[in-house]
Amino acid sequence: MKVAVVKYNAGNVRSVLLALERLGVDGLLTADSLELQQADKVIFPGVGAAHAAMEHLQQTGLDKVLSSLKQPVLGICLGMQLLADASEEGPTSCLGIMPGEVKRFPDSVGKVPQIGWNLVRHNNHPLFDGLPSEVWMYHVHGYYLAQGPNTIATTHYGFDYSSAMAQQNFYAVQFHPERSGPQGSRLLQNFLHL
Repeated sequence: MKVAVVKYNAGNVRSVLLALERLGVDGLLTADSLELQQADKVIFPGVGAAHAAMEHLQQTGLDKVLSSLKQPVLGICLGMQLLADASEEGPTSCLGIMPGEVKRFPDSVGKVPQIGWNLVRHNNHPLFDGLPSEVWMYHVHGYYLAQGPNTIATTHYGFDYSSAMAQQNFYAVQFHPERSGPQGSRLLQNFLHL
């Protein structure tokens, strides 16, 4: 199986590649449009600012490549947020694959960004196959997507928000499966078998 990890000037790719390695998969870190189009699966990770990340995607043409992919694609953290219509951060127009606007957590929720382990409650989507209905995952983010028709899991931080979404061949998680121990590994393995 050929698994491509999108290289686009946003952090966190090394831990994703190591997580794939632990599953016996050699991930290919690439910004090459042909390699991304020919991969069996594509992982779109990211840590950083939405505006700078989208600017880089647009300058390199990766925005159009990502939007055109037909195989399963998994957005992680910033990767999930960039799949939305827009982000307050910037503000920024994003890829528009999943409906919704990414908003900053209000200061009233407590510490922003949210950093640490939090419960994810899912609706038995195949991405969560074999995981309990409430599972601890590691989060690091100051922005969130509200619940909507594409929400397949929620997390509570002051209020419930979307911590996982699905739209056709696109899947996305706000948490970091690559940093979430055995339960995160299971989710990545599930994605590889979608």
